[in-house]
Amino acid sequence: MDNTGTQETFSQLSQEKILKIMNMVKNKEVSIEGALQLAQKEGYAAKDAQDLLMGSQFNFIIYKYKHYRWQKRILQIDFNTKTIFNIEKGIIKKQFPFSQVKACEDTERRRFSIVFHGRQDYELEAVSLDDKRKITYLLSRVIQSNSHKRTAEASSGRLAECDVIHEGLLDLQQKTSTSLEWVKYLVQLREGELTLYPIDLGREKKNANPVTNTIDLSGGNVSVNKENGYSTFSVQIKDCNYLFRIPFTVQNSRTVDASELQKEWVSLIERHCSVSKDASQPQEGSQGCISPEADYEEFTVPLDEQKEETLYFGVNSATTSLNKSSSLQTKPAEEKAVPLSPALPLPINKAGVPPAPPVFPQPCSGRTEGTKRTKAFHWDVVPYDKIQKSVWGSCDPCRRKIDVSRLCDQFQIQDTTVFSGNEPSVNQHIMLDAKIAHNFNIFLKCFRVKPSELKEKLYIIHEESGGLTDEQITALRRYMPTPKDAERYRSFGGSPSELHVVDQFMLEMCKIPHLGQRLDLLLTIRELPMSMRDLEPLINQKIQASKQLQSSQKFVAVLEYILAIGNHLNEKAGKEKAKGFRLSSLTKLPLLRGKERAFTLLHALVEQIFLHEPDLAKFSQELTEFEAVPDASMKGLCAEVDVLKRELENVIQCRRLIKPKPAKATPQESQFCKELKDLIQKYEEDLSQLSKRCEEMKKLYSNILVKFGEPQDLDSQELFGWISSFISEFRKTCAEVMP
Repeated sequence: MDNTGTQETFSQLSQEKILKIMNMVKNKEVSIEGALQLAQKEGYAAKDAQDLLMGSQFNFIIYKYKHYRWQKRILQIDFNTKTIFNIEKGIIKKQFPFSQVKACEDTERRRFSIVFHGRQDYELEAVSLDDKRKITYLLSRVIQSNSHKRTAEASSGRLAECDVIHEGLLDLQQKTSTSLEWVKYLVQLREGELTLYPIDLGREKKNANPVTNTIDLSGGNVSVNKENGYSTFSVQIKDCNYLFRIPFTVQNSRTVDASELQKEWVSLIERHCSVSKDASQPQEGSQGCISPEADYEEFTVPLDEQKEETLYFGVNSATTSLNKSSSLQTKPAEEKAVPLSPALPLPINKAGVPPAPPVFPQPCSGRTEGTKRTKAFHWDVVPYDKIQKSVWGSCDPCRRKIDVSRLCDQFQIQDTTVFSGNEPSVNQHIMLDAKIAHNFNIFLKCFRVKPSELKEKLYIIHEESGGLTDEQITALRRYMPTPKDAERYRSFGGSPSELHVVDQFMLEMCKIPHLGQRLDLLLTIRELPMSMRDLEPLINQKIQASKQLQSSQKFVAVLEYILAIGNHLNEKAGKEKAKGFRLSSLTKLPLLRGKERAFTLLHALVEQIFLHEPDLAKFSQELTEFEAVPDASMKGLCAEVDVLKRELENVIQCRRLIKPKPAKATPQESQFCKELKDLIQKYEEDLSQLSKRCEEMKKLYSNILVKFGEPQDLDSQELFGWISSFISEFRKTCAEVMP
């Protein structure tokens, strides 16, 4: 970090926080690099809090996992109505009051989950780490507000930052690519949650925005235990186990014994969380970790492809995994398992590990056909302990002659490798995690691009010009190498041709600067025109509906009839007369029945209109835009336009980031930047026109709310829905009264 950046980072902090960080460095509790990261974290928190005070409604593009695929949505966090909205193409799909939000589970990279009371969790993915940080910050304020139930916050409509009960530096045991290590965090305890801010994560995260992890302690199933060591303790939640340690730097700089610091953390966590009374000690040999594959999507592929992939990775990896699991059981009892993840842990596998499978007999020499692979026959295998007593114990398949050429001809797998080269053997080592490599390899079989061609493809904007497809871009975004992956591949010193195809692609992806931003840019620049085309007719429809409602005199006359009828009934019932009524009352007309069950107040209205002013029965002809029940809402449409503006701003910033210097630019890079500049100018003009239409829509609708005495925060989806439903019921009743 340069001097200017350092000054800007510390200038955002109070003198008290600066002094606290400087004392940590002085006592050698954190390094200088760790102090800068800590100051950056504090600066982010201060900036987020300031942004929160400046706004009350926040819109974010997110991806929601549904039906085995990620669907694009808008997540709106509205502090005015204290509601979270799930919006798709201007339609409010779901809405959740703040009171239903239970927790926000933060995982690595861009994924997180919102946990609700009494309903299924939302597994979401943000488009960037910065968006994820803002979303989790806002949700943490919502959760803390629910926990504290502060009256002042509820009346003001703004969330104040909840008090930190206790904070300090702790080491959390995690898994790296080769071993276990202790990673330092600044841990803050609040009522019902632990927040972990990473510090000193290494070179690969030096300039990255620190992403926090939040551990929910309010679920009522928390167990806090002191471990064998005097400086370690564990926090177990459901099937997840976190092992913490008082850092040696803190032990050396404090006069208080480490065991006292351990007791303080344990007692405070127990006091300020819902500790489970029935929580048991963590089982030995259990693991509270998550695997790196949480960063990647499981691709849905045809069953036959999955079967082929099973053979491709071979039996050896599975056997090795089982042998490793078996060896874990033989470790001494005093060796307890610990979290192995850089983020949140996976559930503990409480089932016993099965014994390693028997050694397979060597294949007969005359039964192989070169190195061609065939499809696997996934039969149900007889358990090994039943072999000796069955007919299979005396079977010798080598005694049976088979036509291997015929078998290979019929069942060999067509080679779809994207470039020529020797097919790697099943024993070839893969640097990437096995599960991730398996899923990535499935994608690569349909990705007909060489690793060396990937960077060139990123300079082609349109698919029809030879660029990547939208699906390919989305997939590559999911398989982006993590910082630890990048460190692992940068340390590789051999020839890329020696690597598995999965590793070759990952190595190439690590070499491309700003790969994530480039992929986001391509996807956004393609989606922007389609999104604007989709929104334009919806906004125009709302404008036309508002104009019709504003100018319809017959509809106002019908409302006057309803007011007269209602006041007459209420006066006879001993109630006061009303000057006006909410349009939501229109839906109640068919519900008030007369002495004849089939006769409702709506029938009475129709009779009075036909008796005195029959021409008013055709009032719906002035409101043709209300023929169908409205789907999109103005609230949702405004959120869509707001998000499009931010997307275009991100594209402009990304263009500045990746734009090469004119002297060093290749012809391909120059052409790419020119096309991108032209598209940005066009989209800015189109979006400007769309924004003007959106503002016109909002102004017209605001006038409608004033005209009918409705609250300004009433969404058009409700108001227009009431009117549309009334028109439909009015027509049905007219047909009954005047057949």
